[in-house]
Amino acid sequence: MEHDAIISFQNVSKHFGKVKAVDHASFDIQRGEFFSLLGPSGCGKTTLLRMVAGFEMPSSGEIFLDGQPMSVSPPNRRPVNMVFQNYAIFPHLDVRGNIAFGMRKSGLSKGDLNKRIDEVLELIKLPGYGSRGADELSGGQRQRVALARALIKQPKVLLLDEPLGALDKKLREQMQIELRQLQQQLGITFLFVTHDQEEALTLSDRIAVMSEGEVLEIAAPSQLYESPSSRFVADFIGTMNFFEGAVTANTTNSMTIATQVLGEVHTTREEPFPLGTEVWVAIRPEKFRPEFTSPARGTDSIEGRMGPSAYLGDRSHFYV
Repeated sequence: MEHDAIISFQNVSKHFGKVKAVDHASFDIQRGEFFSLLGPSGCGKTTLLRMVAGFEMPSSGEIFLDGQPMSVSPPNRRPVNMVFQNYAIFPHLDVRGNIAFGMRKSGLSKGDLNKRIDEVLELIKLPGYGSRGADELSGGQRQRVALARALIKQPKVLLLDEPLGALDKKLREQMQIELRQLQQQLGITFLFVTHDQEEALTLSDRIAVMSEGEVLEIAAPSQLYESPSSRFVADFIGTMNFFEGAVTANTTNSMTIATQVLGEVHTTREEPFPLGTEVWVAIRPEKFRPEFTSPARGTDSIEGRMGPSAYLGDRSHFYV
């Protein structure tokens, strides 16, 4: 366990019958970090989140929260709160009632509780909305109320299970900015589950990429995008072109790869692969620049035939 870890997964597995939902997960999440679990449906990311919340128990291994083992703590005794995709707003309560719902047994006086409600309403940019009913709120406002209800208990960790998935694209992008600003303002740990690569890249300090119950790689967004450690991660995050090849020469920090399409490719790598190793050369689409005339001698280039194209406003896609 790292020194300032707020959550530590130590060899955690979870089985549902013969299905292995999480397979020997071991990693730490740092205090004050915005950490995302990213992967396709069924990869185990929500199961990990639910085990932190206490809604599921590990089949083996242990989860530590702020240094304390969670296997002995029921969900209501854990210093975490959860925000769901469907908001779970109570229709019979107004905004203040929804926010205060989890504080009924907090021991706070009515005056102190009202003060804290006012503070979180300011925090989520909904001052003056306290008396509104759930049916008077937009989707984005309902999501903010769900956030306020989770934050009013002042948790050490906020768990978010695809909380922006039900919003339209424009509102989702706006909420991403607000969510990141909120996390930085509060300084608490956010553990965020999503299958949306762009969302994870936008929000996170670090991302854990999962597939079939395994944590494949944990890194900062820029590292995952620019230098992924496996073909799955390279293919899952963003768009990638793959070219099959084999190592034909190497030095202490570089190697030459022969490919059928690209010819010889020269690249740097801290630990080059042995001669003859079959590899994939992976190149992002934005690293290519289409030219309709013959390139200058010595220029790295590929000759191709232009296929369909798609105009997307801020960019265009060309298929070659």
